[in-house]
Amino acid sequence: MNAIQKYFKYRQSLIDQYIKGDMTKKEYLQKNYEAVVYGNIGPFTNMDTVEKALFNYQYYNALAKEQKTISTTKDMEYELKQDSLEQSNYYYHKKDKATLAVLRMLDYRGTEAYFVKVQSKYLKGKLFEIVIEEENIILHSTSSFILKCLREEGVFSEGSRKSLIDEYVNHRY
Repeated sequence: MNAIQKYFKYRQSLIDQYIKGDMTKKEYLQKNYEAVVYGNIGPFTNMDTVEKALFNYQYYNALAKEQKTISTTKDMEYELKQDSLEQSNYYYHKKDKATLAVLRMLDYRGTEAYFVKVQSKYLKGKLFEIVIEEENIILHSTSSFILKCLREEGVFSEGSRKSLIDEYVNHRY
């Protein structure tokens, strides 16, 4: 088992603990963040395999969420808050590059995408779920470019649905 496979096995154990209620979403996010940042695996400059692209997706998603969390610190100076939000957006952009890499490597085969029913007013009509069932992959994005690509490939269904991981998606942290 290579380092990426070990990470995904560890991540699955974190997910299982979260689902069982043995850890909060915040604890899950923190442990996943520590695993990707301190795991000495990536990120990968050359995403030449689906596995590497999925790792980059997780890596940049963890960093984006961490920066978003930092930006909510009480009494933080406005400029520092803005810097954290800019960093968060930068990491989300890098995550979207990894998402596109996965979709292109799989040539959109077996892909289904749709908007997700969310409690967040900000994310309503923006957050969509990408499901590649055969590969057991669930990805999320708000990227208008990825949305355009999914529509062009004929794999995006209009309307919104409950997320396959609704409890996680709609649980605040």
